[in-house]
Amino acid sequence: MPDLLIELFSEEIPARMQARAAEDLKKRMTDGLVEAGLTYGGAAAFSTPRRLTLALEDLLAESPTIREERKGPKVGAPDKAVEGFLRGAGIARDQLEERDTPKGAIYFATIEKAGRPAAAIIAEVLEATIRNFPWPKSMRWGTGSLRWVRPLHSILCVLSDENGTEVVPLDIDGIATGNTTRGHRFMAPSEITVSGFEDYAAKLKRAHVVLDPAERSQAIWQEASNQAFARGLELVEDKALLAEVAGLVEWPVVLLGDIDAQFLELPPEVLQTSMREHQKFFSVKNPKTGRIEGFVTVANRETSDHGKTILAGNQKVLSARLADAKFFWENDLRVAKSETGMEAWTAQLSNVTFHNKLGTQAARIDRIAALAREIAPSVGADADLADQAARVAKADLSSEMVYEFPELQGLMGRYYAEAAGLPQQVANACEAHYAPQGPSDDVPTEPVSVAVALADKLDTLAGFWAIDEKPTGSKDPFALRRAALGVIRLVLENKARMPLDRFFDAQLLRVESATNGALPEEHVSALLMQIAEHGVFGAAFNAVKDSISGLPVTAFLDLEKKVPDTSDNLLAFFHDRLKVFLRDQGIRHDVIDACIAMDGNDDLTLLVKRARALEDFLKSEDGENLLQGFKRANNILTQAEEKDGVEYSYGADVKFAEDDSERDLFAALAASEGAISTAIEAEDFAAAMGGMAALRAPVDAFFEAVQVNSDTEIVRRNRLNLLSQIRKVCGQVADLTRIEA
Repeated sequence: MPDLLIELFSEEIPARMQARAAEDLKKRMTDGLVEAGLTYGGAAAFSTPRRLTLALEDLLAESPTIREERKGPKVGAPDKAVEGFLRGAGIARDQLEERDTPKGAIYFATIEKAGRPAAAIIAEVLEATIRNFPWPKSMRWGTGSLRWVRPLHSILCVLSDENGTEVVPLDIDGIATGNTTRGHRFMAPSEITVSGFEDYAAKLKRAHVVLDPAERSQAIWQEASNQAFARGLELVEDKALLAEVAGLVEWPVVLLGDIDAQFLELPPEVLQTSMREHQKFFSVKNPKTGRIEGFVTVANRETSDHGKTILAGNQKVLSARLADAKFFWENDLRVAKSETGMEAWTAQLSNVTFHNKLGTQAARIDRIAALAREIAPSVGADADLADQAARVAKADLSSEMVYEFPELQGLMGRYYAEAAGLPQQVANACEAHYAPQGPSDDVPTEPVSVAVALADKLDTLAGFWAIDEKPTGSKDPFALRRAALGVIRLVLENKARMPLDRFFDAQLLRVESATNGALPEEHVSALLMQIAEHGVFGAAFNAVKDSISGLPVTAFLDLEKKVPDTSDNLLAFFHDRLKVFLRDQGIRHDVIDACIAMDGNDDLTLLVKRARALEDFLKSEDGENLLQGFKRANNILTQAEEKDGVEYSYGADVKFAEDDSERDLFAALAASEGAISTAIEAEDFAAAMGGMAALRAPVDAFFEAVQVNSDTEIVRRNRLNLLSQIRKVCGQVADLTRIEA
């Protein structure tokens, strides 16, 4: 069985496209070959800046002969129907076979497709793959119609086995396949003839080309680490940069240089970002001081002076870049240490639009600060510090450094807040309030940072909900799902107890009032105080209507309806995100639904505590059996209520009990109701589940011993009311009707 080697040799392929392109080549070729009947033993794809390579092992030498039987029209069918069948099958009339079937005599055709040589199939699939390759961007050159990411120079395509090597014949826009490639552009540019993959890889290595990107990455990291270690330094890990640099070179040559002393006092993050973004340099730090003192650059060739000229040129360019960074840093420090401090930057944000329907960044900062102050008690933060931190957290967006390097926002805010002499908790919040931005990010735990982070994310969500810019399907342009997950993690990992519904109402009201002028600003705080006191939006409006004179009634009517509805919709979105979050932790969606149905479902910490206890309970034998008993009781009760047109929710009396199992169940329900109620008030859900577990035996015994729908009407009603007691007692813990059996 032959092996197949394909190489598509071109001008330099952008590093970010190489890995995906190699996989696309592998998938499209293997899918096409298998569909044509050519199976293989193994496949591997590789990429360098100038080539995509695919190697297949143990490919069939030809596709198998296929015999296919097709059922045609009935014997005696119109000639046009028979002729159409013959054309589709590609046979003559005398090749038809008549067969008797239960539905009468039917024409059948046996079609035989002879196998084809592998080379012919490979040529067809390769041409289709090249002409329809899914590059993110492609170009045409010369006069041909072929499009490729960069001009394509040659196509190597050979089949090899113990009998020798065969070039698969193919010509695409004047580029004919062959058995040759080229080595390194500068160090070994001559043509190389190859006979198979092992020969190809070995000759490329001798021609200063490392074919495997993983091997190039490993070589870069190992050599850079060794050089840094030899000088008592440490290479700063950067996996994304390593992958990118490995896609820029075919023969990596690692060079270690020093950073000019005048730049060593710059924040390490500034040095690292400037070198990574502008020069693709790795940072090298002093492990004793944490300072960035050196850099690693990776050349694509060996030189007679061992890279001294290359390194000198890179150091010169780097110094120019870092001079800019130093200029930004010093200018920003002057602003931060001035009398106005970071307020000068905050004032500039009044000219920066956050969203055309949500106003400026400055207006948003006012909303975040107000909400952070309200959240502070719930997370153990000082309200004044939370307010102060929220007002400066976005200030660095106006700084020169963040304008140049947007990815440093927040981090530079911390540096500038420290330089301005602000409290450390405020400075830390400037950096931490953006977190978490992804599932692997650490969650802030310092109370002031938590308060500002929550306020920032809740304002974002409330704002986009207010203007009806919610995520739809897979589209989420404003990353609102990520913001909601951030809130969930902040609340749960800090064990915060906060009614989200109330904060939704507050922030939605602020957004509506700020953007639509629905309420004069001086009335907003009074209404929010009433919301906090009453806990119900409508009641808050009623309480404040009479106390605020001159307020248009229409403003109340519009907000009184819109804000609570939007708030409920936003809470439902949070519940959906919470289901996804908890599902990854092994908690079933129906368990979460059962807990969401209970009061207090906007307190995420309480909700999750209840859900985890219920999940553990239902995994136990008592939980499984009690759930079945509850389901049985609920089904019988529901059917009876529908049939009788009444609600059996009270009136169960032990004096009408006829069986000991009934009396035992009455006693168990009375004991469990009190125990469960007490445990729930104490938020001891494990104890509440224990109270439910105590019902398992008496419920089982009851259903084994008695017939609920007794012939005696008084006994029947009493037993139905007793089932209602089961539903009521168990319903204190969760809505078990939502649990899937």
